[in-house]
Amino acid sequence: MTRVVISVGGSVLIPSLDAHRLKEWAKSLITLTKAGIQIFAVVGGGGEARRYIDACREIGLDEASSDEIGIQVTRINAALLIGALKEHAYPAVVTSYIEAKTAAISGKIVVMGGVTPGQTTDAVAAVLAEEVGASMMINMTAIDGIYTADPKKDASAKKHDLLSPQGLIDLIMKEKMTAGSNMVIDLVAAKIAERSGIPLVVIDGRNPALIENALLKGEFAGTIVGEKKIMFPIV
Repeated sequence: MTRVVISVGGSVLIPSLDAHRLKEWAKSLITLTKAGIQIFAVVGGGGEARRYIDACREIGLDEASSDEIGIQVTRINAALLIGALKEHAYPAVVTSYIEAKTAAISGKIVVMGGVTPGQTTDAVAAVLAEEVGASMMINMTAIDGIYTADPKKDASAKKHDLLSPQGLIDLIMKEKMTAGSNMVIDLVAAKIAERSGIPLVVIDGRNPALIENALLKGEFAGTIVGEKKIMFPIV
């Protein structure tokens, strides 16, 4: 069975509690599962986690402890997604890579949030992809691919269709030198993707149907990070 790890940004899954996309995301993940793809979803904290972390800093909590609280928010978001997936999901939020591999034996969708302070959920997804031998890691974020620069700040920025792992690392390092830049994936995740050789795919997560279109219909419009282009559909 094809295994795919999906990093779902909290800001695309739950922009706010009043405007979430839980049902839409559950529908898409269930469709992928029924098509024969084993899904692992790693859920981010989004704006809610950032608000909690800001509150932690305001009261003088150290960064590691603030991160721990942010991780709890990612796991709450993960629990909400499990609730939306109903019987199609492994019924508990897994909290380690070993637990994720054990849960996968059930054949159900495995959902997890953060794991370790100082590590983003993108990095968690990259490590998980290595652990489970995934065919690819997909980063579903609030942008439709990886650009030559931040498209919100630079109107001349061009989207990459295919980017090498080293090219991605170079791009992140360049942007890190610019104040206020916002990359679609962090450096740790990019380096793990490079060492594993597992292709990284970036798709706009604001429309969950786009992942169905890519994996099942071959209609792909994001960015592939790898040494060669992936042939879609994958099943």
